[in-house]
Amino acid sequence: MTTTPPTPPTSSHAARAHSFNSAVAQYAANRPSYPPALFDTVEELAGRSLSGARVVDVGAGTGIATALLYDRGADVLAVEPGEGMAAEFRRGLPQLPIVRGNGNALPVADAYADFVTYAQAWHWTDTARSVPEALRVLRPGGALAVWWNTEALDVDWIAEAADRTGRFLGVDVAAKKRKAGERTDLADPSGRLDFVRRDVRWSRRVPVDTHLANIGSHSAFLVASQERRTAFLEEERAHLLKAFPDGVVEEAYDVLLLVATKP
Repeated sequence: MTTTPPTPPTSSHAARAHSFNSAVAQYAANRPSYPPALFDTVEELAGRSLSGARVVDVGAGTGIATALLYDRGADVLAVEPGEGMAAEFRRGLPQLPIVRGNGNALPVADAYADFVTYAQAWHWTDTARSVPEALRVLRPGGALAVWWNTEALDVDWIAEAADRTGRFLGVDVAAKKRKAGERTDLADPSGRLDFVRRDVRWSRRVPVDTHLANIGSHSAFLVASQERRTAFLEEERAHLLKAFPDGVVEEAYDVLLLVATKP
């Protein structure tokens, strides 16, 4: 399912944000990662290497992006609000530091970071607070990089699956992706950040069960009733096995990347 830039927080929004703590193992095992080309592009747009850079990775979750930033040579500090997510992070990445907190009030000193990053997490923040917080924490010339894995809807089977998901959720997935792509200002309605956008295409081959578990780990499914969720995923399994009789799904993603540099 496609993730869009920020919307105003609501009680439902908060419930979805907290829902991940009930599915941390499922999230860690099945969510897609990110390609090396993404981090190459972050470095290009920021004008500096991640190697040796101080990075604050906010909304780190189970550490999917944090680990990749560390592998690029970054001195990375993870920030995660969820107790369950933070516990899974510590279990899987005991060598990396993590603190509890969120992007609206970062537990980090002024001018600490060369990069502040958000992987699949910027939309959970209140940009009226998270934008000035990112600017506070960044050094002059530092970069805020936010990104989302979004479905490659020009691939026929993915577009058809997105339509089915949209009907289940009561949303137009394609329209949401178009809006996200056309309105980068939604990531900072205040206009304080001058985001540059890039899209990075990549793919992965996974078993049908992994693909379905990935779908089920998204917040809109986690807050749905177990009965509805199970029925949808079983129907989706039947559709997928018609398209992929060998039981291996080739997922294709466009990473929507936004990078802004602090003056």
